[in-house]
This record gives sequence, structure tokens and C-alpha cells, in this order.
Amino acid sequence: MELGMEEPKIEVNLESKQPIYKQIVNSIQQHIETGELKEGDYIPSLNDLSADLGISKETVKKAYSILRKNAFIESSQGKGYFVSMNRNSKIRILLLFDKLSTYKQVIFNAFVTGLEDSSEITIRLHNQDIDVFESFIENGLDKYDHYVITSHFPLIPKIQARALLALGKIPNRKLLILDHNVKDLPGNFCAVYQDPEKDVYNGLLQGLHRLREFDKLNIMSSPGSLYSKFLIKGIDKFCVEHNINYEIHYIIKKEKIKKREVYLILNGQLDIELINLIKVAKLKNYIIGTDIGIISYNESPINEIILNGLTVLSTDFEQMGRIAAKMILKKTIKKVQCKFNLIRRSTF
Repeated sequence: MELGMEEPKIEVNLESKQPIYKQIVNSIQQHIETGELKEGDYIPSLNDLSADLGISKETVKKAYSILRKNAFIESSQGKGYFVSMNRNSKIRILLLFDKLSTYKQVIFNAFVTGLEDSSEITIRLHNQDIDVFESFIENGLDKYDHYVITSHFPLIPKIQARALLALGKIPNRKLLILDHNVKDLPGNFCAVYQDPEKDVYNGLLQGLHRLREFDKLNIMSSPGSLYSKFLIKGIDKFCVEHNINYEIHYIIKKEKIKKREVYLILNGQLDIELINLIKVAKLKNYIIGTDIGIISYNESPINEIILNGLTVLSTDFEQMGRIAAKMILKKTIKKVQCKFNLIRRSTF
């Protein structure tokens, strides 16, 4: 600690539901990460801190043990505890994805590139299983500098409540939510997200002139899709306000595929609905992009190749990864909605 500088105060809230030892860990980590405590700076002894905070010596000892294990502090006989002189300078990140997909790979690649080899990333997949998610969070607490999470779960109140509780255990300054805006989570944390209802409305608006050249918009959706109800709500609003004839299908039959109609597939690229649609179009000798239009949801590199270019409605996932990396490097805390566009290609 430089001469004349006031020693950073380690604070706890005895009325908080968070264990005291975790509060001590978070407080000291934050002082180190912000530079208030530098390499070699001393921190209070077990006896001094326990007396200062009015807590047991064992509680302080447990906190210091975690900090030592994670290389934040060291101890030396006769000298006491001090900020580690050999801390790994790389940012430790837990990247907790719900599932692997093409667009998640795009996010990941942009995220890693944006971090410029300044991080060590541990990747886990919770597969939208709340038990697995809670386990990853609990086991990962106090071990990482940042937690980058896609919090996608079934929209069941009990599961959503458990997800919020798990996310709430992560200090706000370390939390970065990707892809889905968790509006019910309190606190000032980072988020880079898309808004399905508003995005699909604005994306279709970009293609309004072309849509008017067809007789009907057919929406092909799966009732099991997590956010289909929000997408449908945005599509419904768009079509009503702009007088677009439309129909929603959960199962589409061969006879439903007709000329001068557009087919919007909400379940993502290269799903079975798209494959079956292309098969029927070929059987009926329809020219895709002329006789019928096809729009898929979520961009993928392969969309530039199939059908001489598949038109998509999509969030800019590369931008999502870049912004997330920049937030971590710049230590900024804000919430950013990503760009969403209709990417016109030959199928529409």
C-alpha cells in the first residue's frame, strides 16, 4: 500500500443471506481487481479482521483459504497475509452455454477473438437442465473473474425462479448474460441480448415491400420452442398492422405448400421443416425465390451456400460476442441489445 493511501475497507452485511465468508472473498477480490489492493499489499490478520467485523476467526480463515486456493492472496510466517505476487494475469472466465449450436459457435469465436488471448475460458453446457445449471454455478462460485451465461430454460415459473436464485449468487460485477435478457434479475450486471418479439417485427418490416409481392406468409413453428410465443406475438402484430395475410402452422402438409406464398421457419436453419419444404418444392417444380419464398431464423455461415443463399431473420451473433469481450476488457457494466436484420438472399 502506497504511503498516504487509505487501506481499502473489507465490508460485510451481517443481515445478508449470503454467507459471511463469501462476502469477505468477494470484497477482497473486488479490491484486487480494481487495483485498490496491489501485489504485495498486506491484508488484515485473522484476528484483526474477525475483531473488526465482529465475526468468528474461523469464518475469516475459511474466506482466506478460498482466496489462497484461487491465488488471490498468499501468507508467510511472521509476515501474515498479502496479495499474491504470482497471480495469473489472465482473466478467468466460466462460459456457461445452454446448448451448442452453429450460432453459439459464432458467438464464441467472436468472443475469444475479442479477448485477444487475455483469458482462460472454461466451457460448460447445462442443456437447459436447472439441476445441472445450479450445480455448475455452486461449484464455480469464487473461482472465476467473470461468468458469461446463456440463461435459457423452459418458461415454467418454478424453473425460472430457481434460475434467478442461482444467478443471484454471482456478484453483479462478474455476471454477463448473453442472448436472453433476464429482466427479473435485480442489480447492475452486464447483458448482451436479443428481444424476440420486437426483433422479429422489425426484421419483417425490412422485407415488407417484398412480402407484398406474395399472397400469404406462412409461419412454421414448433410448440416446444422456448420463445415461440414471443416470436408469434411479434409476427401477429406486424401482419395485423401491415395487412399481411398469414397463417401459423405447427405441422405443415404437402398440400399447404402453394405458389406465391412465403414460408418463415422459426426453428432455425437446416431443421427438418426446411428440408421437407425444399423436397415438396422440388416435387412441385417450384422455383424457390420466385414461385415461393423461404425465410429461416438465425444466421449461420452455411446459409450463404445452401439454395444459392438462404434468406434469414437474425440477431448479429458476431456482434454479440465482440461486445461481450469488450465489456470484460473495458470493465464496463451495461445492457446492450444487439442488431437484428433481415439478410436478403436468393430464397426471398
